[in-house]
Amino acid sequence: MPICSSSSSSSFSSTKSWILHGLAVGAAVAVALGAHAYLGRSGKFRSRVIGIIPARFASTRFQGKPLAQILGKPMIQRTWERAKLAETLDQVVVATDDEKIAECCRGFGAEVIMTSESCRNGTERCNEALQKLDKKYDIVVNIQGDEPLIEPEIIDGIVKALQAAPDAVFSTAVTSLKPEDAFDPNRVKCVVDNRGYAIYFSRGLIPYNKSGKVNPQFPYLLHLGIQSYDTKFLKIYPELTPTPLQLEEDLEQLKVLENGYKMKVIKVDHEAHGVDTPEDVEKIEQFMRERNMA
Repeated sequence: MPICSSSSSSSFSSTKSWILHGLAVGAAVAVALGAHAYLGRSGKFRSRVIGIIPARFASTRFQGKPLAQILGKPMIQRTWERAKLAETLDQVVVATDDEKIAECCRGFGAEVIMTSESCRNGTERCNEALQKLDKKYDIVVNIQGDEPLIEPEIIDGIVKALQAAPDAVFSTAVTSLKPEDAFDPNRVKCVVDNRGYAIYFSRGLIPYNKSGKVNPQFPYLLHLGIQSYDTKFLKIYPELTPTPLQLEEDLEQLKVLENGYKMKVIKVDHEAHGVDTPEDVEKIEQFMRERNMA
């Protein structure tokens, strides 16, 4: 059952089950590697966490996407409101290079960090925003502004997964891929190993069998845009040279893998509602009306 409302008791039960499953593996890794060696004075590994929502006005597929209205509220506002419900975040800010977005965000109470137009992706925008903050953080959560129905429990889940895996510098989430999205290049697919670490991401269908058709028995995984980073890694990320697979697939997380870094992945039960095109807004509004989520 998809997680759609944070008030649903069944959703909480489902959420707790996948968090516990994901953290059990991570905790085992942490113990094996001697996580106590990484603990700070607080006694908790990577304890200080900030959520950053990168937002830009220019987009080849959807100009001004963060300001698109979804049942009377800008999409960036709906994303910010959901992020504020996450228990693991000490602070939530919007990072943008556009004054129209900044003015909108300040209007509904969000803290805004202005960043340069030269940022090539959301990760670099998060890094620039992090450098402009007065406080120091151990983990940065990159919350995609085009996921206005993101579950706070998913944010908490990837933070806890990264805290439990000291050999990883990055964490993210996946959910089940719908058969109709198998060959949609806007729906990024993922494969993981037996310990919950990412092997590869692709806009194409992976794994790809010899028949060239979707196997209804195989548990394909859809990558959700949300991701978190160890801040020490985030500082060096922009300095890493773009990699062949990253450039070919146009997926920034591949640069992490191609450079030999580990990425923890948690599986969640979540109905993905990303906004890639103007047509997706109508789909989300219809979904919200059907579930009285206005």
